[in-house]
Amino acid sequence: MTVQVYTGGCQCGATRFRITGPVKGSSICHCRMCQKAFGAFFAPLVDIGDAELVWTRGEPKHFQSSNHVKRGFCPECGTPLTYEAADGMAVATGAFDEPSQLAPTVQYGIEGRLPFMDSLHRLPERHTMDDIEAAPFLADIVSRQHPDHDTETWPEGGTS
Repeated sequence: MTVQVYTGGCQCGATRFRITGPVKGSSICHCRMCQKAFGAFFAPLVDIGDAELVWTRGEPKHFQSSNHVKRGFCPECGTPLTYEAADGMAVATGAFDEPSQLAPTVQYGIEGRLPFMDSLHRLPERHTMDDIEAAPFLADIVSRQHPDHDTETWPEGGTS
């Protein structure tokens, strides 16, 4: 039997995690608290259920966003990482190295869903490099984002 293992971390690489075992499910939450916590239209979250979560590099700092919920984030770059409540922990879907494996199956907090969410698919679409004339800096951009896999050290040449 193959054991499921998921890895991920923050944008800068200072905080990394490994989840071992099956996750309970994936969702998005539209409530206003989640919108603010993620600075986004909604929060994509993976309920880890009984799977084991280990912080393999660094640990999140926490903000008590309500009397029942605390939220973990990277203390170096601010990447949202966790939603922690009495009923369990969820990890930000975008923080996983392979978020495409964790498609959402339910939406919560729909009373806070922004009215334009259902029409986003009608907006014009462009690839990043399609805007090169309007944003010429893209031609030689160098990402300092941690890669989507574990590394011995980060930043490159540094110590873990």
